Amino acid sequence: MSESITPPTQEGQTFSGGSRLAAYASFVKLPHTVFALPFALVGVTIASYTYTLTWRVLGWTVLAFTAARFAAMAFNRIVDREYDARNPRTMMREIPRGALSVREAWASVVVASVLFVLSAGALGPLCLVLSPVALAWVFFYSFTKRFTRYAHVVLGLGMSIAPVGGFLAVAGRWSTPWWLLCALAIAVATWGSGFDILYALPDIAFDRANRLFSIPSALGVKRAISVARAMHFITVVSLLLVGLGAFAPGAVSGLLYFVGVGLVAILLSYEHSLVRANDLSKLDAAFFTMNGVISVTLFAFVLIGRLLLHADATGSWRTGS
Repeated sequence: MSESITPPTQEGQTFSGGSRLAAYASFVKLPHTVFALPFALVGVTIASYTYTLTWRVLGWTVLAFTAARFAAMAFNRIVDREYDARNPRTMMREIPRGALSVREAWASVVVASVLFVLSAGALGPLCLVLSPVALAWVFFYSFTKRFTRYAHVVLGLGMSIAPVGGFLAVAGRWSTPWWLLCALAIAVATWGSGFDILYALPDIAFDRANRLFSIPSALGVKRAISVARAMHFITVVSLLLVGLGAFAPGAVSGLLYFVGVGLVAILLSYEHSLVRANDLSKLDAAFFTMNGVISVTLFAFVLIGRLLLHADATGSWRTGS
C-alpha cells in the first residue's frame, strides 16, 4: 500500500548566485552550523563554571567544530553523489549539477580535516588524540544508509561529539559527575536523530527503490514520526538531567537553564505539530527553522546564566554557580 505524501518542492537552505563562495556554502549547508554549534558552546559554557575559559580556547573550539562539520558534510556529498544525481530532491546539489568537481570536493575535505586536527591539537593533548576518532565516526556515517536503518542514530552520535568536545576543550578532562557529559551527549544524539528521521520522510519512495535504509523507509511515515517524537522526549529528559548535574540547587543560572529546557520542550512540540503523515509541506520550517531556534534558545539561557557572573580583569571567567 503506497503512502500519500506532499513533499517539499525543493531542498532548503541553498544559496543563490554563481560565486564559488555561494557554491561552497550550499555544498556543506553552511546555515546548518547553527544547529549543533550552540550545543558545542553549551559544553564550553558549562565547563567554564569550574575551569578557566579564555578567548583563545573559545576561538580554537569554534574553528575545530566548523572545520569538522565542513569535512563531514563535504565527505558525505562525495560519497552520495551518485544517489544525489538520481534523487529529484537532491539532483541540483553542487556535484551532480557540476558546480563543484569531485576533485575540488576532495581537496576541501583534506583541508578541513587538517584544520580540524590542528585546532584540536591547539586545545590540548586529549583533544588531539580524540580528533581522528571524531573524524572517523562522522565519515563512517556517510556509508551507514547502505546497510542499516539506524543511520539517523549514527548521525546523532556524531553530532553529540560537539558538546562533549566543547567541554573537553575547556576542562581537558571528563566531567564531574561522570554522567553529566553522557546526559548531554544523549540529549544531542536523540535530538539530531529525531530531526534526521523527519528529514528523511520525503525520500521514502526513493530509498526503497534504491535499496537504501532509513527508519521512514522501514516503518512508514506514521511510525517514523512516532519514533522521532520518542527521540525528542528523551532529549528533554536528558537535558533535565544535565541541569541536575551541572548546577547547584537554587542557583539562578540553574533556574535559567531549566526555563530554557522548558522552552526547548515547547519548541519541539511545535516542530512536530508542523509535520503530518499526509502533508510534509512544512517540513523545511520544522527542520531548518525550528531546530536552529531550539539550539540557539538553549545556549542563550545557558549563556545568560553564565554572564551573570563577573569577568575578571584578564577576561577569563570566575567560577561559581
